[in-house]
Amino acid sequence: MRPAMFTGAYTAIVTPFTRSGDVDEPRLRELVEAQIRGGVDGIVPCGTTGESPTLSHEEHNHVIDLVVKFVAKRCKVIAGTGSNSTDEAIFMTRHAKEIGADGSLQVAPYYNKPTQAGLYAHFRAIAEAVDLPMILYNIPGRCGVDISNETMTRLRRDFPRQVMGLKEATGNVDRVSQMRQLVDREFAILSGDDSLTLPMMSVGAQGVISVASNVIPREVTDLVHTALKGDFERAGRIHAKLYPLFKDLFVETNPGPVKAALAILGQIEETYRLPMVPISEASKAQVRKTMQAVGLVK
Repeated sequence: MRPAMFTGAYTAIVTPFTRSGDVDEPRLRELVEAQIRGGVDGIVPCGTTGESPTLSHEEHNHVIDLVVKFVAKRCKVIAGTGSNSTDEAIFMTRHAKEIGADGSLQVAPYYNKPTQAGLYAHFRAIAEAVDLPMILYNIPGRCGVDISNETMTRLRRDFPRQVMGLKEATGNVDRVSQMRQLVDREFAILSGDDSLTLPMMSVGAQGVISVASNVIPREVTDLVHTALKGDFERAGRIHAKLYPLFKDLFVETNPGPVKAALAILGQIEETYRLPMVPISEASKAQVRKTMQAVGLVK
């Protein structure tokens, strides 16, 4: 059996903005280069961490264009092209394929709360319209709907060339064990929570789509690759060191804390699109203190 197409450490990269609110292309290039130097297996532009809900369609496609261009085949690019409109998801996924992305991240349709039959029909329509590998993104806390194990298994069975993995962000490690019993090893299960990466990998996940790796790409990659080699003793030590940062980067709603951390490091302006706003001074102080504790800042 072939290994899964998408294993390892993938960074859900932020979208940097200038003080005037435009996409900051030079800073985005610098962020991509930092990820490449950190050894990540891939970059995921235009996810929730990339503030995709507040990007226009033109900006959304442009950010993916830029990341594909900046990466230049040095790692994988999984374009965030999901939507609660199936037609919109197909439109953006077609664009991602045309410009050379390696795959797409397809979040469960949010707000309109489709049934399991509706979820299956949504992802089926994307798979039939665009021949591009996809990772399904299950995050009920944001979407209000849970992609059931049965629906994911059915999609994997019916579309084995397109449905290549799952970003599991229910916060439930049992889901990994359950899915691992239902799908083949070519189907990648990736943690959607940094703090659960190691627990999930211990029961069959094959990596992470990470927020923390925006700030610590080499360390997250080291954790994941060490676990993939089966050295869970060393991976546990890495996890224990990084765990406080994993938690504090969610002290407020993502991507507020991770953008604050990158601003502390001087890598971006701490600028957001409404309704996202800067985190509180108390939260920022907590993030800085934890960054100091793990040696990121003095």
